[in-house]
Amino acid sequence: MPSMTLAEILERSAQDHGRLCPRQILGARLGLAGMAALGFDQLPPGKRLLIIVETDGCFLDGLSAATGCTPGHRTLRIEDHGKTVAVFVDTQENRAVRVAPVPDIRARAGAQAPAGTLRYAAQLQAYREMPAEQMFSVTPVRLKASVEAILSRPGVRICCARCGEEVMNQRTLTRAGDELCLACAHGAYYTVAASGCE
Repeated sequence: MPSMTLAEILERSAQDHGRLCPRQILGARLGLAGMAALGFDQLPPGKRLLIIVETDGCFLDGLSAATGCTPGHRTLRIEDHGKTVAVFVDTQENRAVRVAPVPDIRARAGAQAPAGTLRYAAQLQAYREMPAEQMFSVTPVRLKASVEAILSRPGVRICCARCGEEVMNQRTLTRAGDELCLACAHGAYYTVAASGCE
């Protein structure tokens, strides 16, 4: 992905999202800051960059527009903790940094705006213009799981011994000699309704 200006990134994000909001700008700027922290001025070739994002929504659209990383390419994952934060992983060098907005970023945006400016408009402007070092903290981190375990082996398909559904990318667990999907091994995030959709 060739380098784009911030204006081009925000235009792409607005097209994908349907409009432009402060969180998209924050996500785009955070994406650029995370890549810079690993020494990338543009998306590296292949799947060298992996991003683990701690929320979804508008923020994620801006980050994806800036980095080119997407869930479909298996270069972007969501661990939803409700935080506008992301971990950037150089999968070749096994280095990772966690990039987070500084806690008072909204107040800093408001302080840069002319008196009487609405908070939304102040954030739209300030998030475009503030220096990255005033917007974000960058912390070197180590992942608890290996990059190999996170990425797994694409294309591996196994049918769950209990429910029979196909499971891709080594997302099974062995229990009593059987390969089980995570829902059968740990319990699903849903229950089956007694009479269809309710």
